[in-house]
Amino acid sequence: MIVIKNVSKNYGDFCALREINLELDNGVYGLLAPNGAGKTTLIKMLVTLISPSEGEILYDGKNILAMDQEYRELLGYLPQQFGYYKNYSPKQYLLYLAALKGLNKKESIRIIEDLLGRVALKDVMNKKMRKFSGGMIQRVGIAQALLNNPKVLILDEPTAGLDPKERARFRNMLTELSRDRLIIISTHIVSDVENISKEVIMVKNQQLLYKESVEGICQTLEGAVYEFNISYDELEEYRKSYLILSEKQELDMMNIRFIHKGHMKEGWNSVSPGLEDVFLYEYRDEIEVDM
Repeated sequence: MIVIKNVSKNYGDFCALREINLELDNGVYGLLAPNGAGKTTLIKMLVTLISPSEGEILYDGKNILAMDQEYRELLGYLPQQFGYYKNYSPKQYLLYLAALKGLNKKESIRIIEDLLGRVALKDVMNKKMRKFSGGMIQRVGIAQALLNNPKVLILDEPTAGLDPKERARFRNMLTELSRDRLIIISTHIVSDVENISKEVIMVKNQQLLYKESVEGICQTLEGAVYEFNISYDELEEYRKSYLILSEKQELDMMNIRFIHKGHMKEGWNSVSPGLEDVFLYEYRDEIEVDM
């Protein structure tokens, strides 16, 4: 278990995170917020790249900074951008990392071939990475994060560059892996975490906003999300009056999904809120609407 106790991070006069308190056990946690909200700061503290200005982070009751190498041996980490050698093949690259970690070469070969199969790169494991697409490189990064069979797996924007099929494969893999380890996915893409997360963590204004199941978070907008078909002439007025979540053309009308906290008007259809609705509402960048 990881326990984050009263953690704050300051850079001079700037507060990046303030008094974060979390308890995390085995399973998948989605760390969901727009870019610049503090996700990466929290991730860097969890992987010991930076230290909290206040508070502490514990793994099974021990301070992770005091654990030092003992903690890092339990950790798998995929940063937003990771370094790799373009003239190496995926197999060469992972063997190099395995040697740095002190893993047995014979056992490493077996593990690496299995991992590259799981991320659909086994057919190109001996090809040089300089010709790889961004999505293929990202899959190599996912494989390196799993190299030491980590008990704590932390992934920062892991699906960047992946196509829809690769994203689905990745989510299925994480669901399988989460049975016996703690996985944190930091992302601003709702679909990456909506269906696989045990709980979703949302940060706003440098503070913890939610740590709750998807269902629990969605209930915060219960009865406030509507869909309605309007003419093009009415669209601009609705944009001014309500927070529009989506707009979809249907023949000569526009179907809009929007938020209104008040009395329902005739013709509106009340719909169940989704996690993306809450995300757009909470991070609406101070849109001035009458709700």
